[in-house]
Amino acid sequence: MGRAGGNTVRYGGDTSSVAVEGRNGDLLILDAGSGIANAHDLIGPEVSRIDILLTHLHMDHIQGLGFFRPLYNPAIETHIWGPVSTTAGLASRLSRYLSPPLFPVRLRDLQSLHLHDVQPGPFEVPGFSVTADLVIHPGPTLGYRVEENSHSLAYLPDHEPVLGSPDLTEPAWLSGLAVIQDVDLLIHDAQYAEDEYRTKVGWGHSSYRQALTLAHTAGVRSLVTFHHDPEHSDMELDRLHEELRAEDPQFELVAGLAGLVLDV
Repeated sequence: MGRAGGNTVRYGGDTSSVAVEGRNGDLLILDAGSGIANAHDLIGPEVSRIDILLTHLHMDHIQGLGFFRPLYNPAIETHIWGPVSTTAGLASRLSRYLSPPLFPVRLRDLQSLHLHDVQPGPFEVPGFSVTADLVIHPGPTLGYRVEENSHSLAYLPDHEPVLGSPDLTEPAWLSGLAVIQDVDLLIHDAQYAEDEYRTKVGWGHSSYRQALTLAHTAGVRSLVTFHHDPEHSDMELDRLHEELRAEDPQFELVAGLAGLVLDV
């Protein structure tokens, strides 16, 4: 979510949301930040079900839910999956946002909405096999692996692989490794420059170099940087990507731009 000095923002001004379209037209949405509104164009009259996987319930990952039009369409089943908590169920926690005074519509009034508390492990949604695992980030947070036939992607938008350690090559100590191992495409937190991360250990986010090292350790084919620091301008983000590509020019590193479309 970069900030530009001019009139356009190439890296994006929305908060986290990624749409995944299956070969048969199934629609899976990863997180429900303000960017979820961009998925409206993908929802044709033939769509009768949408699944939304929430990594965690920080506001930047759910603030688009109340403005997601299919929630108010009784002809579309919307299934929301989110991390299990020891303190309250998903419905109770989401109701804190989807209810007055924060929002005029109550969660309980959405008749076509179905909620699922997710434990770590595998589960199925139409068109996709999903594996969830807890990862390092404040509060219950999941990383997701999504597979369709022989194709795979992993989504860890808010993630700190190890707390403060410079070594990301020892698999036994790495958070999230189980869901990212050997995926075709990894969408991963890259919030900080290396010097910035040193002052923010424990905040639950990664540096660019950490994201790349983790991708190599896990045998990932392609890495998409995500969750850019909103204090970074587009020019600064360009520089960070150019430096990382120069260090490893053979690896497929993709800058996570708003509206980016990839074929996995």
